[in-house]
Amino acid sequence: MLKLSRNERNDIVKRRLFKAAADIVGEMGYAEASVARITARAGVAQGTFYTHFPNRQDLLDRLLPELGQDMLAFIKARIDTGADARAQEEQRFRAFFDYLAEQPGFLRVLNEAEIFAPEGHRRHIDNIARNYVSLFRRGRAAGEIGDFTDAELEVVAHIFMGARGYLGQRYAGGGSGAPAHVMSAYSKLVGGLLFRAGGDKRRTT
Repeated sequence: MLKLSRNERNDIVKRRLFKAAADIVGEMGYAEASVARITARAGVAQGTFYTHFPNRQDLLDRLLPELGQDMLAFIKARIDTGADARAQEEQRFRAFFDYLAEQPGFLRVLNEAEIFAPEGHRRHIDNIARNYVSLFRRGRAAGEIGDFTDAELEVVAHIFMGARGYLGQRYAGGGSGAPAHVMSAYSKLVGGLLFRAGGDKRRTT
C-alpha cells in the first residue's frame, strides 16, 4: 500500500467529518449536530476536530456548500454533453432526484441551513445560481434559449432552483428517482417557457 502524505490523511479525515455532519443533520437536524456526535460518527477524537475546524459553526457553515459541490459533480456526470439545452435540463432535473435518492438527508441540510448556517446557505445558493446561469448563457449562445438578458437568466436560475427544492420535498423519497408525471410536467413547463423549439434556434447576441 502507498503511504499517504499528511495532506492526504487530513483530507480523508475532513471528508469523514463532513460526511458524519451531513448524516447527523440529515437525520436529526443542525441542533443535534454537536462536536461530540460528529466526531463519534466519524470515528475520530474530539481534539482532531479542532485541527480542521476552529469551531462547530465553521463546519456547519461549510457543510452545505461542500454537499452542493458534490451534488453538482453527481449531476454533471449524468449529462449527455451532446444533447441540446432542453434535454440537458431534463437530465439535470432527473439527476437531482437520483441524488436525493442516494442522499435523502440533503433537503433537511438545505432547508435548515437558512436558520442554523446562514453563511453556508448564502454561499450554496450563489454557487448553484452561478452554475445555472453559466449553463443558460451557453444555451443562449447556441440559439437554444430565447432572448433573455443575463439579469433575467439569473431570475430563471432561481425559479428553477426553487422548483427543484419544492418538488424534491413533495415527490422525492422511497429510494427512487423522479416520478414519471413529475418529469413530464417539468419538461412541458420549462420547454414552453425557456427553450426554443426544434428548428427555431436563432442565435442571439
